[in-house]
Amino acid sequence: MDKFVISGGKPLSGDIPVSGAKNSALPALAASLLTSETVVLRRIPRVKDIRTMMGLLSSIGASVEEDAGTVTLRLGGAVTPEAPYELVKTMRASSLVLGPLVARHGRARVSMPGGCAIGARPINLHVQGLEHLGAVVTQSHGYIEAVAPEGGLRGSTVHFDRITVTGTEDLMMAAVLAKGETVLENAAREPEVQDLAVLLNKMGARVEGAGTSRIRIEGVEALHGADHAIIPDRIEAGTFLIAGAMAGGDVTVSGCEPEHLTALVAKLRQAGAEISTVGEGVLRVRRSGGLRATDITTEEHPGFPTDLQAQYLALMTQAEGISFITETIFENRFMHAPELQRMGASIRIEGRQAIVAGPRPLSGAQVMSSDLRASASLVIAGLVASGETIVDRVYHLDRGYERMDEKLARVGATIRRTS
Repeated sequence: MDKFVISGGKPLSGDIPVSGAKNSALPALAASLLTSETVVLRRIPRVKDIRTMMGLLSSIGASVEEDAGTVTLRLGGAVTPEAPYELVKTMRASSLVLGPLVARHGRARVSMPGGCAIGARPINLHVQGLEHLGAVVTQSHGYIEAVAPEGGLRGSTVHFDRITVTGTEDLMMAAVLAKGETVLENAAREPEVQDLAVLLNKMGARVEGAGTSRIRIEGVEALHGADHAIIPDRIEAGTFLIAGAMAGGDVTVSGCEPEHLTALVAKLRQAGAEISTVGEGVLRVRRSGGLRATDITTEEHPGFPTDLQAQYLALMTQAEGISFITETIFENRFMHAPELQRMGASIRIEGRQAIVAGPRPLSGAQVMSSDLRASASLVIAGLVASGETIVDRVYHLDRGYERMDEKLARVGATIRRTS
């Protein structure tokens, strides 16, 4: 199992390029199941979840070719509309193939998502939405099986009981080939949802309202191929902005979309970091003084992202005063806190709130990753800790960050990967 070995205490200086968004690339890859023509996706990050999804698409019957971040897909022959457990057990986004397979091929059999370290991610909202479109959905032996009615899916109004990003994306893909109009109410507004809508419309779909809580889809007979570049990864960009603010120095994060980072940038400035735009898609982070304690509450977009909570909590261990970090999205997303405490952080957990007192000097220790974003928080903490920090089980981090160790090393971090 790979580990990161980090010697902290060095400021960062230089430019960190941002990769394409994993959480946008996954539904885009699944959308290729909606057509028999070629779909070309650019700026695909080379991370573990993407490799898993490409393997799943190959098992379904798609031709998948990768070249320097560009993936070319075509599903023109026989189809095996199944996502088996052995292929998808490490990736919860496998449910994204449900909608496209049922819409175009009339049937899908997908392994139920297993447990998730940070909390429940129920698939029931996907199921209820497909049932509204006329699919018959059953569950047995750990699998969800959905069958379209004779004549295909039918447009309907779907109201999500709670905001769900993958549920919104799955139902969007199902509805583009359904007969008539589908309206998704209380839909997710994340940039990744908007990016999927852009791709679907390039393929000939009729999707309106993505980026709002009400998305309207007019079904079409068939979709065609398209060429599409994935948006920058706002979570990766945010992670590096936090790293720059925590370690000090002068860091630019390039190839990002500043509009997707508004909530984080506002909090970083409030905490004492200097954030400026220095070019198209380039943010600069510096810090001339100390950090100030700043409260955050995670919310659905455009609020503060839950996927940046762990990293921001690490930052607050170095801020003057008491900060309150409130997690409203996942019920178990403070698993990084005990590891940060082992490094010297003062953190108290009360239900869905972490109370952080700072600044506290951190010292290097051997720590263990529990999930993707927790891994990133431990790496950031290691950048400022005295001595050596060993972050174990970085396979979690490899699910969503492309060559994080190499990118940080290029801006002055002393970090290396070891087995």
